[in-house]
Amino acid sequence: MKSRAAILWEAPGEWEIVEVDVDEPKEHEVLVKFVAAGLCHSDDHVAKGDVPVGHYPYCGGHEGAGVVVAVGPGVRDLEVGDHVVAAFIPGCGRCRWCAGGQQNLCDNGAFMMLGTQLDGTFRLHAKGQDIGQSSLVSTFSEYSVLPEWGAIKIDKDIPLEIAALVGCGVPTGWGSAVNAAEVRPGHTVIVMGVGGIGINAVQGARHAGATRIIAVDPVEFKRENALKFGATDTAPDMATAADLARSLTDGQGADSAIVTVGVVTGQDVAEAFAAIRKAGTVVVTAVGNIQEPGIPVSLFETAMFQKRIQGALFGMMSPSRDVPYFLELYKSGHLKLEELITRRYRLEEINQGYADLHAGVNLRGVIHYGE
Repeated sequence: MKSRAAILWEAPGEWEIVEVDVDEPKEHEVLVKFVAAGLCHSDDHVAKGDVPVGHYPYCGGHEGAGVVVAVGPGVRDLEVGDHVVAAFIPGCGRCRWCAGGQQNLCDNGAFMMLGTQLDGTFRLHAKGQDIGQSSLVSTFSEYSVLPEWGAIKIDKDIPLEIAALVGCGVPTGWGSAVNAAEVRPGHTVIVMGVGGIGINAVQGARHAGATRIIAVDPVEFKRENALKFGATDTAPDMATAADLARSLTDGQGADSAIVTVGVVTGQDVAEAFAAIRKAGTVVVTAVGNIQEPGIPVSLFETAMFQKRIQGALFGMMSPSRDVPYFLELYKSGHLKLEELITRRYRLEEINQGYADLHAGVNLRGVIHYGE
């Protein structure tokens, strides 16, 4: 089968739209026709060279939703015509992490950046070369093969463009607040960076009952939107946010600070660390350059103030359990999804979409392939 796809031939580089050949699905795999794909910053990290991948050329995209058009041998729970959300970590259900309810840490995550399927081979090809797949799914290809465990079945009454958002950005942000920061009713929370992840950390903190949610971003458009999604206060920088948090808490500081900036540095984490109270938590969800060294925080303060720095992958969620949960929240009016989509793009406009992301004019850009 032929498909249009956005490919990186090297990094740093820009996405090029090429025609690729897509293999038939093998055992425990499905072929999906994607309808929509989110423009997540993680794929831009690959394009910029911040995060290395195991194989070039490389087809990006890990957030998306579509329709199953073929199933391979052994597939039990999916059939042609099913609507699915891509899961960029295909939980095996059997490893230590899955068995313990931490599907986001499944051992299959080792394949996220390798480019192959679980059997070590490739399903996309172009110009005589194998094409690596992003997180075994590559939602930047209109047709793509993925493991059956990387395709989560959803109700057909949910628009696929909306469903695509719960493949990464929404659960990652929401879970950063609810699971990683352990936000509780009455808490004061700082969200540092309110793009596609941070805006959903705001939604999660609101849902968890935080009394004050301070959204920090230098871009006025994002600060204004944060108020619509549940923030109670905004600030252009962390110094202002930290002062506000201390003024609200008798000088103690925020209960938690969630770092969801575009490209995180050690200094960002240090600023968040300085803004929290004793026994507070800094959640590091944003991704930085893999070679970025160290965090300039006081080890004395870490120990004596009992502060915690917590990493968060995929919001510490279990995709097969939580994707349907988020869509139920959406249907019941407790989660905003449509409002997240700032602009829709054709696949050929993907580089413009990422330029808009860097310009700060989008909460979430979405590629729409059509029904």
